[in-house]
Amino acid sequence: MSRLLCRSLSRQRRLFHCSGAPRQEASNTVLETQEDDDDLQDLLRRKRKTEWKRRQGGQSFLDNLIINVRGGNGGDGCVAFHREKWKPMGPPSGGSGGRGGDVYILPTPNLTTLSSIPKRVRGAAGGNGQGTWQNGKSAPPTIIKVPLGTVIRELLPGDSRRAKDEWEAEEESLKGLGPEERRAKLRDDRWVHYPRYADDNVNRDVFKQAEAALYREERARRWARKQRLLSPINLDLDKTEEVMISDDAPLGMGQHEWLGHIVARGGNGGLGNPHFLSPINRSPKFATRGHEGERLTLYLELKILADIGLVGMPNAGKSTLLRALTGGRAKTEVAGYAFTTLNPIVGVIRVAEDGTFEGALQGEHIFDETAIEEERLRERELSDIDNAEEQLRLQDDSPDSPRPDIEPGHDFDVHETFRFTVADNPGLISGSSENVGLGHSFLRSMERSLALVYVVDLSRPEPWDELRDLKDELEKYQPGMSDKAHMVIANKADLLGGEGDRDAVEEAREKLRRLEEYVKTEMVVKTPDGERILDVIPTSAKMSQNLKKAVVLMQKYIQQARTVKV
Repeated sequence: MSRLLCRSLSRQRRLFHCSGAPRQEASNTVLETQEDDDDLQDLLRRKRKTEWKRRQGGQSFLDNLIINVRGGNGGDGCVAFHREKWKPMGPPSGGSGGRGGDVYILPTPNLTTLSSIPKRVRGAAGGNGQGTWQNGKSAPPTIIKVPLGTVIRELLPGDSRRAKDEWEAEEESLKGLGPEERRAKLRDDRWVHYPRYADDNVNRDVFKQAEAALYREERARRWARKQRLLSPINLDLDKTEEVMISDDAPLGMGQHEWLGHIVARGGNGGLGNPHFLSPINRSPKFATRGHEGERLTLYLELKILADIGLVGMPNAGKSTLLRALTGGRAKTEVAGYAFTTLNPIVGVIRVAEDGTFEGALQGEHIFDETAIEEERLRERELSDIDNAEEQLRLQDDSPDSPRPDIEPGHDFDVHETFRFTVADNPGLISGSSENVGLGHSFLRSMERSLALVYVVDLSRPEPWDELRDLKDELEKYQPGMSDKAHMVIANKADLLGGEGDRDAVEEAREKLRRLEEYVKTEMVVKTPDGERILDVIPTSAKMSQNLKKAVVLMQKYIQQARTVKV
């Protein structure tokens, strides 16, 4: 339908240009048709975007992931002999292989999802050794970047989700082979022979001694691996670290960048044939292959770190509130239907000494995403008209309502004294604790917030029922989680300003009074120091009203929580 309307609009423009009809009449007709088309296009576009996100099964935001990690394989040693013009029978000169790359996990502050992490991570392989004593190059490390707040656990043997380690994988590859075939495959995986000398090498005593020493080393490495499984990897990446150089370090030792936590070590490189030189073996014609890197399976779970977590039903205005608090810098999804926000979004609130925050500098700015999109569509339609004067005049004839900026937000010039983060979480519904709706994946994102803030829609008939359901879902998911709540924001309280219908204003005030009474009687939080009553703050996030008081209280909650945590 929208395509037909666009074609009709274009046809009308061409007719007006050809017939010489009055320009004013053409402008009015274009604007009337355009308004209907804009509404339809906006609705269809938003619903298509939301349905696409739902069909992805939450792939745009991942909060738990299982990955298979392998360290890089070591490079093979080389079998070579030095040859010069006057030295036809030179000494062995094969270089050793380079070490395989280690795999690190690095917590990164600017990431908020695990969706960018591949399910299979393999470290780079070391370079093979070459003649004239050239050792292979060691491989660079592989770094997996994860968001702050990620918990990493190693899956142990017996877990069906765990992939086989390097020893188990080798045993599986040997199944079904006879004794001779098994021995031949084991030797082929461990040794490099000089051309046409493989059969001769395996029958020599010096090779058998070297082979026995190699298997003793392997048994020691396998034992060390079993011992490491007694203390599996269990990381809680809630902060970044820096490498500190000791004062006693040698001169010229520069500052090294922290690579993260090592999770899989690369294999050692193979030994070149000079390593096997001895008085009874003056011409070793074999070398070893590089060792395989460690293999393991990790379970990653993301629990977003934010000072304040917004908790509310779908379409309660949490996204609009975050946009208003951050001055439009937090690019949240805002629309008139439920589950607009499908991904948690973290915004930074910057506060000055007098309590002024970045969003307060917007003045009378209206944070209405629908109006912003309508303005973008209007600008796009006007760009299709060739006459620049017509463009300017049509813009002047736009509605009298305040025109929002296309990209709100500007520099925060006031001296900043405090900074905290606020997380806009997707809406909860009844049964979220039982994984209904968007379920556990977004309740998990609120666990680590220092404080929680309920956001309810005051324009709904009974906002206190929303508040009761939100508290119940938090308690069912994790007992005691609702004790982190400090404030109730009664959003969409535009009518409390006294404008509009008198009966509607009185109804809004009565609902606010009942909500405050409900909070005082039913939402009391018990603490070691006594009972705490939640603050109730009526706001209008869309009109940026009464937000300063909310920011001042949030700052107080965070300072108290940080003091207790320390």
